Amino acid sequence: MTTTNEIADQIAAEHKLTKVQSKAIVEAVFAAITGAATSGAETSIPGFGKFKVKDTPEREARNPGTGATIKVAASKKLAFTPAKALKDALNK
Repeated sequence: MTTTNEIADQIAAEHKLTKVQSKAIVEAVFAAITGAATSGAETSIPGFGKFKVKDTPEREARNPGTGATIKVAASKKLAFTPAKALKDALNK
């Protein structure tokens, strides 16, 4: 697992920045993606992938313990679709 601190440390080392500067950059990128998602916009990062908000409709489900039918409310989810370059890098 990679954390935001590890990503920031790698950016700091590769681009001769302080860890504080690189952490601020990483957090700004995540904040921009979050802001776009909350407004319903798609975020596309060429060579990496797309983040897109999808609506999940209301549905009925079963409680596995009791077998009772319950309604699951409609919600939104953030879907990620990797770019071809990322898929190719994973499947080398």
